Amino acid sequence: MNIYNRSSLTAFYRKHPDCQDTLEKWYHDVESKNWKKPNDVTRDFNTARTIKNNRAIFEINHNNYRLIAEINYAKAWVFVKFIGTHAEYDKVDAETVNMFKPKKRK
Repeated sequence: MNIYNRSSLTAFYRKHPDCQDTLEKWYHDVESKNWKKPNDVTRDFNTARTIKNNRAIFEINHNNYRLIAEINYAKAWVFVKFIGTHAEYDKVDAETVNMFKPKKRK
């Protein structure tokens, strides 16, 4: 899978160094996959949960953090839409959140 916005992961683990190893492992694990359907995600990550809008929720560091990704199965793209603490996750709508919107050009 091609993972977009890796910089969002590195920026997050610079603020939360306890999850650096886990996020790097997640990145490399996902990069090596070729998911065709939501069941492929949950087969490879048994604690992940798939939801509407082709999204999946991943537990990071034994559920201390949550990562939400949108997956385009046909193009093999993964877009990180959210990463945060469990408390931050509780405040967002997992089906629509996009905390990494591209900045508008002036």
